[in-house]
Amino acid sequence: MKIRVLVSLKPGVLDPQGRAVHHALEGLGFEGVDDVRIGRTVELDVADNTSDAALTEMCEKLLANTVIENYKIEKLD
Repeated sequence: MKIRVLVSLKPGVLDPQGRAVHHALEGLGFEGVDDVRIGRTVELDVADNTSDAALTEMCEKLLANTVIENYKIEKLD
């Protein structure tokens, strides 16, 4: 089973990469971009019988820093 985990910073957490991209877009003449937040995607290929609880545990123990990040698990199959 293919799993995609989307990890993003929680609202209110400083995002220097997002700020740099926002500044660069403005410098290139792109208007109307109010904010940029940078996240990451983790793709996993797991056994079909992998439970939702196990996926959540993977995220909370390793894939996301739950103090400052949110995550969303998507099943692709």
